[in-house]
Amino acid sequence: QVQLVESGGGLVQAGGSLRLSCVDSGRRFSSYARGWFRQAPGQEREFVAGMGRSGGSTYYRDSVKGRFIIFRDNAKNTVYLQMNSLKPEDTAVYYCAVPGSLHALGSPEDSYDYWGQGTQVTVFT
Repeated sequence: QVQLVESGGGLVQAGGSLRLSCVDSGRRFSSYARGWFRQAPGQEREFVAGMGRSGGSTYYRDSVKGRFIIFRDNAKNTVYLQMNSLKPEDTAVYYCAVPGSLHALGSPEDSYDYWGQGTQVTVFT
């Protein structure tokens, strides 16, 4: 059964940090690229960061470059999103996702077919 489970969200003051985790409890996606998306109230879901299956390629949206880091631990079937210097505009529900293709690179152009339930991140001033 496909199951991606996010955790690590919460309430944090601007300038603070959070680390999100996404566990592939079904142990199915260790060979796949992974991605993180977010959706703020009233806005469309947007790509945040992605990583290739071997970790060799990474992608970030411009607004998080230099602040967010995506990394993975395949032995733990887990992908992480380290978020530093958080801003109120980072407030959103964050989702981890897996592309449908084994050949995907984790880029924003890939088609993501599997999704977690999301974890709320709220940044206050």
